[in-house]
Amino acid sequence: MREANIEALAIASVAEFAANASSLAALALQANLPTVCEWHWMARDGCLLGYGPDFDELRRRTADYVAKIFRGAAPGDLPLEQPTRFKFSINLKTAHALGVTIPSTLLARADEVIE
Repeated sequence: MREANIEALAIASVAEFAANASSLAALALQANLPTVCEWHWMARDGCLLGYGPDFDELRRRTADYVAKIFRGAAPGDLPLEQPTRFKFSINLKTAHALGVTIPSTLLARADEVIE
């Protein structure tokens, strides 16, 4: 990655990347590259930052849709929805290993700070 002058790594929510987030984050850390991951929980796996839809909220919305269908709503009549709740996590262990200082204003906005 460094040979290609990569300065940071964004790990998308593709299943193969998400399943290997800890390995990808470890490799990026070895190359001294910060990582931004698409799901908040990926910060626990070593990514510097994780930001994405709140899974619990997505599950609740899915349950609401199922309940509406069981009550007789036609699935084709239900509107598509975008996520409305997101979670933001910061991994301070990774930040320290990279020599990155996270501003206190950003830490205050995080839903989870991993120390």
